[in-house]
Amino acid sequence: MSQPGSTNTGKLWGGRFEGGPSPELDALSRSTHFDWRLTPYDLAGSHAHANVLHAAGLLTDADVAELHRGLTALGERYAAGTLVPDVSDEDVHGALERLLLEEVGAEVGGRLRAGRSRNDQVATLFKAFLRDHARVVAGQVLDLVEALAVQARDHLDVIMPGRTHLQHAQPVLLAHHLLAHAWPLLRDVDRLRDWDTRVAAESPYGSGALAGQSLGLDPEAVAAELGFTGSSANSIDGTAARDFVAEFAFVTAMIGVDVSRFAEEVILWSTREFGFVQLHDSWSTGSSIMPQKKNPDIAELARGKAGRLIGNLSGLLATLKALPLAYNRDLQEDKEPVFDSVDTLEVLLPAFTGMTATLTFNAARMAELAPQGFSLATDIAEWLVREGVPFRVAHEVAGACVRRCEELGIELHELTDDQFAEIDQHLTPGVREVLTAEGSVASRNGRGGTAPERVREQLAELTAAVARHRDRLA
Repeated sequence: MSQPGSTNTGKLWGGRFEGGPSPELDALSRSTHFDWRLTPYDLAGSHAHANVLHAAGLLTDADVAELHRGLTALGERYAAGTLVPDVSDEDVHGALERLLLEEVGAEVGGRLRAGRSRNDQVATLFKAFLRDHARVVAGQVLDLVEALAVQARDHLDVIMPGRTHLQHAQPVLLAHHLLAHAWPLLRDVDRLRDWDTRVAAESPYGSGALAGQSLGLDPEAVAAELGFTGSSANSIDGTAARDFVAEFAFVTAMIGVDVSRFAEEVILWSTREFGFVQLHDSWSTGSSIMPQKKNPDIAELARGKAGRLIGNLSGLLATLKALPLAYNRDLQEDKEPVFDSVDTLEVLLPAFTGMTATLTFNAARMAELAPQGFSLATDIAEWLVREGVPFRVAHEVAGACVRRCEELGIELHELTDDQFAEIDQHLTPGVREVLTAEGSVASRNGRGGTAPERVREQLAELTAAVARHRDRLA
């Protein structure tokens, strides 16, 4: 007959089993290859749990001191890179218990597991891990926002063709366009902060396997020590809920999508056909066969990794969609995709920010194209409205101007005064005040518009928002 606990070394279960698991089950169950990164969080949780066991009278002063010493020693070894799991360890929790028993002995170390389960442990530690990395990702997103803001500030007088459906639409300031990519990224930071507020309010520690604990432990004390503002109101929800993981995965996917939209434009803008931007040598690559190539690899990788981030979210939602309460082993699948999303963004964002900060814009090329494609037609219509013409009529008149230009093979500003008058009597020479890209941009002076004074105000507003986020992340 096996001795209790001897059949499953490195595992937190086994008392009712005559022998250990098969090698195949062992291989399937093992998760230390990806959850070992939770070690600092597991150790922090154990420190806090030891304290509430002591407060409840379940550990002596000597016991709790020895446990803290042992846990601290493991943390130091982990930081030094000398603490590693064994092939027999099922997961980070079992590995650390085994290592703690080796450090402090079975008599003291064996007391720590009382009143907790892997279920409430992992839910809490995963939240703590994601909260820390949410701050890292948020800071990196703010770095990208600031790079866009600097480029906008340096190009406040540059006009470019604004597009809808990828066709020439109306002239806009380059700064206005760049800031249009910055605001969604700031909203992503808002999302991370909103997410953190919800996650911080509910530490699952103390929920046990699903029904809570009966040892008089204080979940609020554990929550406070681990940096949470409260504990779970429902032990089943505390152990089984993974909406916090799905929401985090959504925000990381949204960041990837927002970055990818700008990446697509950089890819287009750096082509010879567009010629809007030149990539810095240090932030682009060449071809193995074509010596002339300068490829926007960072932008292309950003575009590709957005699909990966979306896939991580989709896979996680598929895992969660039909799980009954409470904990199920399926939830082991919640970590790898989100770990991957964290790792992906933390390597992508610095590279993408560096590329963005070193872009060189071709202002002359943009200015040349800005009024083309009849992009001033709306300005003619709105000028007519200011002259008292109903917009329905003004729209038709501006369209007639475009048709006439197409017949003649010219742009709107190349129509003569006589040609304007032939199209409609309301088209006096005064219409020429809006037939320049500069005039068009300057006229868009409502809030949110592309007029230079509005863009300067927008830039100041964005800069202040970044500063507020920085203060809260500090």
